[in-house]
Amino acid sequence: MPNKTADRTNMLPHQAAFAKKMRLNMTEPERRLWKALRWRLPVEGSHFRRQVSLGPYIVDFCVHGVKLIIEVDGEQHGADKARARDVTRTEFLLSMGYRVLRFSNHDVMTAIDVVLDTIAAAIELNPVTKLDPHP
Repeated sequence: MPNKTADRTNMLPHQAAFAKKMRLNMTEPERRLWKALRWRLPVEGSHFRRQVSLGPYIVDFCVHGVKLIIEVDGEQHGADKARARDVTRTEFLLSMGYRVLRFSNHDVMTAIDVVLDTIAAAIELNPVTKLDPHP
């Protein structure tokens, strides 16, 4: 069973460097979605981070405040081995309390408005709870 306390502070030694490399070498669909998330998704609690280490994995996009992960999947994710790895990865992330949304490269490139609407709806289902520091 995965360690539920594993997070970005508990990453493997090579992960920070690899995540940084991935941020610098994003795919075109990832760049397009990143730009849209930053400039076109004005939803409270939608502070997105890209290429985030969570346990042994690096996820494409993450909003820690609402425990939401967005993955952009290329064609390689359709292969049987890749699907099996995605299932294992998703189960781990779910066990940490995250919700995972997956979009294909094609969806991001041809239907970005639908992708953003889906993400906004997921954020609104579980808004960030702000605690008043002075009750």
